[in-house]
Amino acid sequence: MPDSRVPRRRRFLVCEPRHFAVQYAINPWMQPDIAVDASLAHQQWLALVRAYRAHGHDVDTLEPAPGLPDMVFAANSAVVVEGRVLGSLFHAPERRPESALYETWFKAAGFDVYRPENVCEGEGDLVWTGRYLLAGTGFRTTREAHREAQEFFGVPVIGLHLVDPRFYHLDTALFVLDDDNIAYYPEAFSPGSREVLARLYPDAVLATADDALAFGLNSVSDGRHVFMAPQAEALAARLDGHGYVPVPVDLSEFRKAGGGIKCCTQEIRS
Repeated sequence: MPDSRVPRRRRFLVCEPRHFAVQYAINPWMQPDIAVDASLAHQQWLALVRAYRAHGHDVDTLEPAPGLPDMVFAANSAVVVEGRVLGSLFHAPERRPESALYETWFKAAGFDVYRPENVCEGEGDLVWTGRYLLAGTGFRTTREAHREAQEFFGVPVIGLHLVDPRFYHLDTALFVLDDDNIAYYPEAFSPGSREVLARLYPDAVLATADDALAFGLNSVSDGRHVFMAPQAEALAARLDGHGYVPVPVDLSEFRKAGGGIKCCTQEIRS
């Protein structure tokens, strides 16, 4: 079965954690009184970049800015579908300056950027499946932003309601495996949203609470290889059983800020 999974070369945008720290609390994971090991965080981030490149993916980097400790979480800056870029408008005032810096990078790279009018946190809550956007709401991105995304991209947007504040972004509770399937943690969603996901993806890979709390669903898949937290052992076994190849990358230091592999990774889909 593993040989039937075909990886697809991806292009990722990342931002070095030069100024990474936990200086405020905007999600349940953040505790400013717990120190971040900046050196370890940098080593873990470099290991992620090396893993992407070792598997044939292209990685672009954005220069970090002082005073923006969460800028490393590139996924929240935008969502890119078929070369069209929907930017971000962060819920927390502390993160709002990040939007302009990412927008500048995209424009320099030749992309036009649409600025949302409503709170919209990029790939944190807008997950492209290849056919439509799965769109999270409940803690950050608003339903009005879902409508903006549909009008901008011209693709169906399927709203999903998040109910557990520990999984405040959709990308902490769900990720796309390939064009046909996803992995997710059902209890992060409202009953109606769970029904929607079960109808859309009857063969989805389901995660346990331990997997989800280890940020096992904050993962990146290229269709065959799944770059994921090594602590999510049960999920890794399930993915292996479905023919995917787990690639463990430990970003545990970033969990202190409520982030992981996907949070650090913006995919550029041209």
